[in-house]
Amino acid sequence: MEVLSKKSAYNTNKLHKRLRRLVGTAIADFNMIEEGDRVMVCLSGGKDSYVLLDILRNLQVHAPLDFELIAVNLDQKQPGFPEHVLPDYLTKIGMPFRIVEQDTYSVVKRVIAEGKTTCSLCSRLRRGVLYRVAGELGATKIALGHHRDDILETFFLNMFYGGKLKAMPPKLVSDDGRHIVIRPLAYCREKDVAAYAASAQFPIIPCNLCGSQKNLQRQAIKEMMQQWDKKFPGRLETMFTALQNVQLSHLADRQHYDFAGLTPHGVAIEDGDKAFDDEPLGWPAMPDEDGHLVLRSAKPLT
Repeated sequence: MEVLSKKSAYNTNKLHKRLRRLVGTAIADFNMIEEGDRVMVCLSGGKDSYVLLDILRNLQVHAPLDFELIAVNLDQKQPGFPEHVLPDYLTKIGMPFRIVEQDTYSVVKRVIAEGKTTCSLCSRLRRGVLYRVAGELGATKIALGHHRDDILETFFLNMFYGGKLKAMPPKLVSDDGRHIVIRPLAYCREKDVAAYAASAQFPIIPCNLCGSQKNLQRQAIKEMMQQWDKKFPGRLETMFTALQNVQLSHLADRQHYDFAGLTPHGVAIEDGDKAFDDEPLGWPAMPDEDGHLVLRSAKPLT
């Protein structure tokens, strides 16, 4: 049992270091947190937001930047919501926090028919309240717990059902134009976030208290991605890399690229039109233990 305990502790420590490194990299890549920032961490009570807060608190101690954290939870007055869980946890770890009480639950139940998915309206109402609170607290950044899989799921939802090439950006200006929203878990895999949350034994609050049905479209996308991850290791990593390697000249959006004005310029382009070239099969990029893509050594095709 002692051996297993040591092994478990070792794996948990390794996982924590990996997540901390990925969060630190995302923060640096997108300049998410700057000197003197007051970061409002939105804490829902789910695994993602707990891990986000835990990693940011760790980075706050070791980072060369001086920044402040304050946790905020919106109590939407859902029946059965355990009001004591988050205040007890945040008090125990010595984390400054604010609990905001606003009955958005009644609004959602009044507007959305029984049994229908309420997540979209609930999210919009929650977002509006959080923006207001960020202003009241003087927060310079609003941190959300969306991870890499959330970003990819949103990309496919928009593409399959909305006809848009659009995902969740790691950093953006809020809907009201007054705040900067950041997603420090953008490089983190959901399975790693879930594993760390389980090992840390955070007091998770379930998301289904409202009795709403699951978003069936998002659930279908999630299952599709899980199957891909099992059958084709590295595919999700490659897809996320694609979101960071956009070539507007090889899509078809006339608003963002001047196709009408194209003229030959007589200069060879390294990354030009290769739609009909043979692809170098057999040399896929595979993820390392941190989820970063590493090209395998080239082997002759057989």
